[in-house]
Amino acid sequence: MPDPAPPNPLPRWRGFNLPELYGAGSFAAFSEDDFRWIAGWGFDFVRLPLSYTLWTSDDPFRPDENAPALAELDRAVTLAERHGTHLCLNLHRAPGYSVSRERKEPFNLWRDQAALDAFCLQWQFLARRYAGIPPARLSLDLLNEPPPPLPAFLARLLGGATRTRHETVMRAAVGAIRAVDPARLILLDGLDYGRRPCPELADLPNVAQSCRAYEPYELTHYRAPWMPLSGRWHRPGWPLRFDARGRRWNRMRLEAVYAPWAALIERGVGVHCGEMGCYRHTPHAVFLAWMREVLAVLRGHGIGWALWNFRGPFGVLDTDRTDVEYADWHGHRLDAALLALLQAS
Repeated sequence: MPDPAPPNPLPRWRGFNLPELYGAGSFAAFSEDDFRWIAGWGFDFVRLPLSYTLWTSDDPFRPDENAPALAELDRAVTLAERHGTHLCLNLHRAPGYSVSRERKEPFNLWRDQAALDAFCLQWQFLARRYAGIPPARLSLDLLNEPPPPLPAFLARLLGGATRTRHETVMRAAVGAIRAVDPARLILLDGLDYGRRPCPELADLPNVAQSCRAYEPYELTHYRAPWMPLSGRWHRPGWPLRFDARGRRWNRMRLEAVYAPWAALIERGVGVHCGEMGCYRHTPHAVFLAWMREVLAVLRGHGIGWALWNFRGPFGVLDTDRTDVEYADWHGHRLDAALLALLQAS
């Protein structure tokens, strides 16, 4: 018999992203019902994508401790504690970088020392604010979906990240957090938008890494308006006959996608999947077939996950899919088939 896979050092947390503090210019209040229903359905993890601009004005070195958005974040910490869910705080927009393009950053995290200094200051600010929360209840995910690493000459030309510069940034931020909260669990999103692990950072103690479950994009982001040319993609099936590069996608290819993450686990590094799911235009039956296999692959490696999102076009409630027979859930439209699949995973 083959040797059993090594255990993932992280708990196999399962849950959802709640993006109320995700926007650069405004925020919404968290619903306690979301935390209550997540926990009541058997899930134990909530990831909060955050924009630092919600508590910082023009000067990234001067976060406002009394900002209303931080009061709402404090409330989310309380709600997670009340309902027994682990809470992961993630900078979706950080000084000098965001995968989203709704607001141009004044400097570049991969090029400017000022951006790195502000990034470290912002994380030290948050770490100090929540230093009293037990690590089992709260983790910090430093940067949402760093870009693909570039050769040095292209990085200089395009203002992108090299693998070396990314390592420098992450080590600096981890050090800043450790100075005020030594025991805090820290997560690092993989490079290339969460798709590539960072083995060069595997030596950092109590630092896990976060992957994604969005491949193939031609299936998960079919007709997503922010994806270039997505409206021209063929209506997907599963297995996928071919993607934009002519590759066939099936269970075997999914196993290959997560093999590098399994290798990281073998080195004693915890791995979690911070985002996953399909946009609402992916045919529902195709979505469920793909999701069933992704969940099985992740479970085989002991990797937990967080769906993007809970309510909305990737979620289980109020998705606006047109090919789902919804159940009523306290006035919300529930994708009961998806919920059952997630609960069984």
